[in-house]
Parts: sequence; structure tokens; C-alpha cells
Amino acid sequence: MFESKYSKVLTIILVIVIVAIIILLGFLGFDYIKKYNASKQASDFVEDYQGDITTDEENNTEDNNSQENIVLDSSNEVAIDDTSTNGSSSSGKKTYKGYTVVGTMRIPAINLEYPIFQEVKTKALETGLIALYPSGDNINQPGNTVVIGHNYRNGTFFSNLKKLSNGAKIYVKDYRGTTLTYEVYNKFEASSTDTSFYTRDTSGKAELTLSTCTDSSNDQRTIIFARQV
Repeated sequence: MFESKYSKVLTIILVIVIVAIIILLGFLGFDYIKKYNASKQASDFVEDYQGDITTDEENNTEDNNSQENIVLDSSNEVAIDDTSTNGSSSSGKKTYKGYTVVGTMRIPAINLEYPIFQEVKTKALETGLIALYPSGDNINQPGNTVVIGHNYRNGTFFSNLKKLSNGAKIYVKDYRGTTLTYEVYNKFEASSTDTSFYTRDTSGKAELTLSTCTDSSNDQRTIIFARQV
């Protein structure tokens, strides 16, 4: 009698565990497919992007009226800041899913292709990359441009940034139609609050700083330096 009741309890617990595992796997699978599809759509956009200074209303499918902006935060990759702005004008530039495109980035070594957005907003990071500093208009211009992206730890967006080695090539096409090639020359980890290298001397050349949180901590950043070649 006792053994029969014990067996039933174990069966119920086992069923609950199995159902919970199925739900979890389903959620993870849905999340992965969602991010994969976002990456595929972004890649298709990058392939077609010519940098023309025209407005693409066809892709303006998301509400982008929110004034929320983002800054780096130690508790996560980004944090809301209602007053932050990158100070560049969106007039005449193409849009993708409601966000102003200042350029596109391709990194063949990690199979990365994404648009770079002007708006410094949390939702924009779910769709592409963001020109955080000094502004989107600085893309491919002399000086350092900081571009940030999410690390979803699944191979999408900036998840594979850590795999880049010195010498890897980065190709950036800006909204003016100019394409520049950059070469990685430094990779390191830094605190999420360290922005000292944003204003480094580039000797009159265009440089990039790519930034994302590390795999192990949202308080640390994987940083990539690349210079125009």
C-alpha cells in the first residue's frame, strides 16, 4: 500500500519535471529561432544596402517614437537613460525596422552582418548594432567610433566577438556609400564603466572600438580595437 502511494508520487514528480523541461526547451528554442531570424533578416539588408541617402519607408515597421535611450551599465549590457542622445541627424538616411541606419558592418571571420543604427535605444540592440560614441555621423571618419552589440551567447550579434584575432578584417559601409576596411590590432577585457579609450589618439585615421559584455559577466566587456587599412 505504502509502496503504491510512493510510486504514484514519484510518477507525478517525474511528469512535472518532464513537462517543465519541455516548456524550458520550447522557450529556449523559440528564443533562438527569433534571434536567428533577426540575424538572417539583418544579413539580407546588409547585402542590399548601398548607402544611398534615401528614406526606406518599406522597412519602417516598428514604432520608434520612444525617447528611451541607453548607456552602459554595470548590472547589464545596457541601461535606460531618458536623456542620452548621440547627437546626429536622421534626415535622409535609410531606416531598418524603424531605426536610422548610418552604415553596415561585415566581419567574415565570425560570419557577422548587421546594420549599424544611429538611435541609442534598448530595442535597437535587439535588431542590430549601435554607434554609441561619438555619433552615427562619425562612421568611417577620422577618429574613434564605438560600436556596441549584444552578447546573447548563442553566436548571433556580438556573441562571437571574443573569437576575433589580430589581423581579422572588418568592413564598414556608411550611409554616404563609402566602404572602409579595418584590421583588428588589439583585444582585451575592461570594466563596464571604463570609457577611457573612447577618445584615444588615432593619428588622423578612422578606428573602431567594438564592445560587448563577456560570456562570464555583465560587469565586464570584451573590447576590440581595429584601425583603417
